[in-house]
Amino acid sequence: MTDDRRDVEPRFRVTDRRRFAGEAEGSDEPSARPDERSGDEAVDAQPSGDAGVVPGAGAPGDEAAAANARADEYREHLQRLQAEFDNYRKRTLKEQSRMLELAAEPVIGRLLEVLDDFELALLHAEREPAAEGVSPELERFVKGVELVFAKLVDALRAEGLERIEAEGKPFDPELHEALMQTGDGDGPPVVAEVFRPGYTLKGRVLRPAGVRVERS
Repeated sequence: MTDDRRDVEPRFRVTDRRRFAGEAEGSDEPSARPDERSGDEAVDAQPSGDAGVVPGAGAPGDEAAAANARADEYREHLQRLQAEFDNYRKRTLKEQSRMLELAAEPVIGRLLEVLDDFELALLHAEREPAAEGVSPELERFVKGVELVFAKLVDALRAEGLERIEAEGKPFDPELHEALMQTGDGDGPPVVAEVFRPGYTLKGRVLRPAGVRVERS
């Protein structure tokens, strides 16, 4: 009886691993490309939605709005500083001018006595009747005194000195000093006569006018 197992040829597959190893060493291609990875690996490799965002960085529009707000704040602060500096400068100039006025008051106050003497001398010369035989030199002397008095008055007026107009005006205790009072009427007091002229210096009363007050 013939053995069938002898008629069947054995099936073997011989693989030359050296050839495949040589091909693998000589090949420059990677064993697997990124697009050939599995679906799960491809999903894991994709960046998340928050990737690439710098923490604390806002949108460009928000940064521009914040910069404009800061610029407006700085501008308002600068405007306030400028206004304060202008007020300080004006106040300083006013105080300096006031100090100069106060420093000039004593000097001009003493010069008022000189004005009074000039006025009395000229008034006396006008009231004196012209005597016969008055020399021309004396007349020229009086004219010279009048010119000097006029120059002094102009110089003081340039410094802010003004004479108080009192005669015929209603009595004002701020401007007038009552040295005499006449009349028994109940009417408002009126300045009837000026004994001593009064003056103001740049709007401030330097010396009130000495007057006679009359009630009608």
